Amino acid sequence: MKENYDIIIIGAGIIGLSTAYNLLQKDRSLKICIIEKESGPARHQTGHNSGVIHSGIYYKPGSLKAINCIRGYKMLLNFCTDNMIPFEICGKVIIATDENEFASMNMLYERAIANGLDGCKLIDRKEIREIEPNASGEKGIHVPQTGIVDYKTVSAKLADSIVESNGRIIYGEEVKMISEAAKEINIKTNKSTYTSKRAVACAGLFADRIASMTKKDPEFMIIPFRGEYYELKKEKRELIRHLIYPVPDPSFPFLGVHFTRRIDGSIEAGPNAVLAFKREGYKKNDFNLRDSFDTLAFAGFRKLAAKYMHIGIGEFKRSFSRSRFAESLQKLVPSITEKDLLPGGSGVRAQACGKDGNLIDDFLFIEDELMINVCNAPSPAATASLSIGEIISDKVLN
Repeated sequence: MKENYDIIIIGAGIIGLSTAYNLLQKDRSLKICIIEKESGPARHQTGHNSGVIHSGIYYKPGSLKAINCIRGYKMLLNFCTDNMIPFEICGKVIIATDENEFASMNMLYERAIANGLDGCKLIDRKEIREIEPNASGEKGIHVPQTGIVDYKTVSAKLADSIVESNGRIIYGEEVKMISEAAKEINIKTNKSTYTSKRAVACAGLFADRIASMTKKDPEFMIIPFRGEYYELKKEKRELIRHLIYPVPDPSFPFLGVHFTRRIDGSIEAGPNAVLAFKREGYKKNDFNLRDSFDTLAFAGFRKLAAKYMHIGIGEFKRSFSRSRFAESLQKLVPSITEKDLLPGGSGVRAQACGKDGNLIDDFLFIEDELMINVCNAPSPAATASLSIGEIISDKVLN
């Protein structure tokens, strides 16, 4: 027997939860269901997030990333305040360690101004030391808006609010098939069959496979990149007061290793970025044959690998060498040693890659009259989640 709903959402990460939350805020009469294959919410990208509340400094003005980060930032802080979720606006410094990074640093500062980040300030070596006494750099940017929060706590509260508003979250069911009829969507899981008038897929690491159930060729593939962290020993936490980031390398699509304070007081160092051979592969030896074959057989990945081969090899070497990891961190905080680092957690980033070998840098939606697929939701998706959820909810209702 089929269960009928007005709207079904696939995935109980922070984007799926935010979408359901926003829909029920607009219309509590809606019959909404979230289908999640895990036993609870936020078990993958959201649950392995570094916990940073991003300010919006990195994103091209006018992009979906920039618009939703700035807007979502305010919505997130209001949500945390209203629901007594601990957070802290601690600020961060972005440090240029040599003059070759000055041009990129100045571009970031110009983006900060264009994105309306009042209070961002270019700082010199002395001012860097005043903010972070153990850091080293020639110049930098102080970004007072950056904060920290536990996104698992945020997600749990969103889930509670959805259930309190008569929404339903079904755990432990994996979507196996989706078909679209004239006016309804049929979703078959490993346990049941559901129908709805509209559906939203927020499938993260499996966004391409879910999209391919209704689209013959979504023209992208999710490439999983594992980010590995170390944690500073407790007695070394005092070395880091806020958040310390490098100026991003424009030739590499990730931010580079940095220091992040967590809301529980711990200090994370990382992440690197290495290809994962399993989409939910959080350990170095995790392997899945289908996931690996799909990645290596995809022409877009081979073009990407050729472009970043040298950097990628360096990332793998650093993955297996604590001393190399420490050397990277010493560019920002010279007193850090290999002995100060304890094994930390890891996360897997669902990065959409096009057939042309280019990583898709902005949020990506593929939609028709019945279904919206959230195909790419990279950082700052957690910060921007409530804004993204509201946009999706408007699309669904309209």
